[in-house]
Amino acid sequence: MLCKRSSQWHRYIDLNKIFISNATIRRHGATWWSRDIQINRFQIGHHHRQVSSSTSTMPNFEALFKKIDELKPAFIKRLADAVAIPSVSADEAHRPQVVKMGEWLAEELKQLGATDVELKELGPQPHTGWPLPPIVVGRWGTDPAKKTVLLYGHYDVQPALKEDGWSTEPFELTQKGEILYGRGATDDKGPVMGWLNVLQAHKELGLEIPVNLVFCFEGMEESGSEGLDGLIEQEADKYFKGIDAVCISDNYWLGTKHPVVTYGVRGVSYYEITVKGPAADLHSGLFGGLVHEPMVDLSYLFSKLVTPKGEILIPGIKELVAPLTKEEDALYDAIHFDIPGLEDNIGSKTIIQDNIKDALQARWRYPSLSLHGVEGAFYEKGAKTVIPATVKGKFSIRTVPNIEPAKLDELVIKYVEDQFKTLGSKNVATCELVHAGDYWVSDPSNWSYRAAAKATKAVWGVDPDFTREGGSIPITLSFQNLLKTSVVLLPMGRGDDGAHSTNEKLDVPNYIEGTKTLGAYLHYLSEETQD
Repeated sequence: MLCKRSSQWHRYIDLNKIFISNATIRRHGATWWSRDIQINRFQIGHHHRQVSSSTSTMPNFEALFKKIDELKPAFIKRLADAVAIPSVSADEAHRPQVVKMGEWLAEELKQLGATDVELKELGPQPHTGWPLPPIVVGRWGTDPAKKTVLLYGHYDVQPALKEDGWSTEPFELTQKGEILYGRGATDDKGPVMGWLNVLQAHKELGLEIPVNLVFCFEGMEESGSEGLDGLIEQEADKYFKGIDAVCISDNYWLGTKHPVVTYGVRGVSYYEITVKGPAADLHSGLFGGLVHEPMVDLSYLFSKLVTPKGEILIPGIKELVAPLTKEEDALYDAIHFDIPGLEDNIGSKTIIQDNIKDALQARWRYPSLSLHGVEGAFYEKGAKTVIPATVKGKFSIRTVPNIEPAKLDELVIKYVEDQFKTLGSKNVATCELVHAGDYWVSDPSNWSYRAAAKATKAVWGVDPDFTREGGSIPITLSFQNLLKTSVVLLPMGRGDDGAHSTNEKLDVPNYIEGTKTLGAYLHYLSEETQD
């Protein structure tokens, strides 16, 4: 998705201005911002403000948590019903199923007592003409004395076929022990169902939700969130007016054992190199050695982008990155993770870095360049001695503070063009940006993060790690800028859930305890003093 950018945000938030009171980070059961670990200063605008710990009496969640436990079978059935709808937004044949999923979700909200439920139609999708799935919106409460929280999630999923390597039918939720397998179980139907579960538990208890809720569930996240930016901008002073905070549960724990709250994500700029040669594909026996081959030229250009150890070879990019300070570097010392845990997540011992701090910084706070594929070349089984006439190579760069996308585009395109000139090839090569989404960072000490951390500890019994994400969720920046509010990422699933992969899963404890965490967050948020 091409995300709206804010140069102003780049000036106002700089994570490199985080300072920590203790040289050594310690944990003794206190919260992350307690006397043991404090963020003393966080730069906003051109001044520093003090951030102190916030104390409050923990609400009594006994009845709420007990009700959620009692409703576990109903909650699992709800997720099974959702997974059964193959809402694959990238496939034209499945687009009606995406619409069906949106309608199902709207009906669930109505049945639970949500009001003002609408299916916001977006019209045809640019370039394809396919109808865009509607965005489902709804409300729970309109008390002007309460804070108002927007809850975002998506109901579309990635493609999935049994023959891709699934051990179960991807669109049939299958429980094996304490694990729920199914496409969308963790990304993002499980978390979306979590919010519905919170409504049901409160409704059956007759327990008041202490904040107003606004729901925003889209059906195009897996295909670039087309249409959502426009809707947010259009409804900023209408349906979405008065939003105090946004909570998104569309990411994951870093590992499998320790909960996290996430305060930043990398951006992404996706590029395509096109090399054109002959008017049509040629027989290599007749024309091999006689013509400049587009695939050979493209292979050379790919080799000039990144090294096997992940070093980006494009000059000037490294200089755009915000320097790592000692204070920020110390933040990584408190993370509950290790190299074996990271290797377990990917299923191999192929991590480039030798220690967890370097590995996490490479994943979160430094840019990376990945090669994704080639269009136009032979890729099927067997042998085919063809010289492709035109090939397109695809690669992306994950961006971080303070990389400005426009400056990055300039560096990348000029570098590729210059490298191609050195070949002396008579083919024609071009490089262009396909789409981009900016990076996002927030203040992990603000009121919404304090509530998220307290909720996590109330459920899981430990302070969460504060993490950034290597992937991109461009809509965070859209909500933040267009609604002029703060966004918190409060994940439900684990780092090994396999989102986008075969055998995607969600652990039952994460689903149920995650529902408790989402509910507790709303209660703690109502108590926090808004920054």
